[in-house]
Amino acid sequence: MMCNYNDYGEVAIKAAKAKGTPEENWLKEVKKTFINSVSSQKKSCPKSAFLGLCEKGLIKGIPEGKYTRSIDNKAYAVKAIEILRNNTETTYTPKELWIKVKIELLILKKDHNSQMDVVLALWNEGLIEIL
Repeated sequence: MMCNYNDYGEVAIKAAKAKGTPEENWLKEVKKTFINSVSSQKKSCPKSAFLGLCEKGLIKGIPEGKYTRSIDNKAYAVKAIEILRNNTETTYTPKELWIKVKIELLILKKDHNSQMDVVLALWNEGLIEIL
């Protein structure tokens, strides 16, 4: 299957599989992936989506804990997992999944900012806890 998530999705997969804390792992992997772009390394939306999933105990091998102060990006990622779990026969692009999240959370004026790439990468890699 062709996966079409971006580099933040790859960062999330590597960070989820690494030993150490989710925050340290994200920082290490994002620095390796975006060597020449400090702004990409500091981008908060995909990081907050990843840490939000970690915080809720949704990523295999990572215990629930306090990993992020994000409210919105965590909520987007958690809602996306709920949508994926309820529609296991459907394959989504990041943009399609974002549209579903926006509809369900009644978000009007927000653009997708790599959060769904993180969610879909972890989902497709089998790193999301099954209920």
